[in-house]
Amino acid sequence: MCLALPVRIVELRENELGIVDLGGVRREISLAMVDDVQVGDYVIVHVGYALSKLDTEEAERTLRLFAEMGAMQADGETAP
Repeated sequence: MCLALPVRIVELRENELGIVDLGGVRREISLAMVDDVQVGDYVIVHVGYALSKLDTEEAERTLRLFAEMGAMQADGETAP
């Protein structure tokens, strides 16, 4: 199974690259497939490539759901 995650752009670099942050983890990704991105935007990233921009509200809601699932797993609960 493949999973694409919403991440926030924290730095733009040369050659269509950027630094993104996901829960304190920062990685360099390619921004070549998306247009008009700025620091603070959210993008969907998969295997190091931003696939599309994402609405801030949607991104934050998705990240909250991932955090809730992680907390449930840490507590030994199973997700429905």
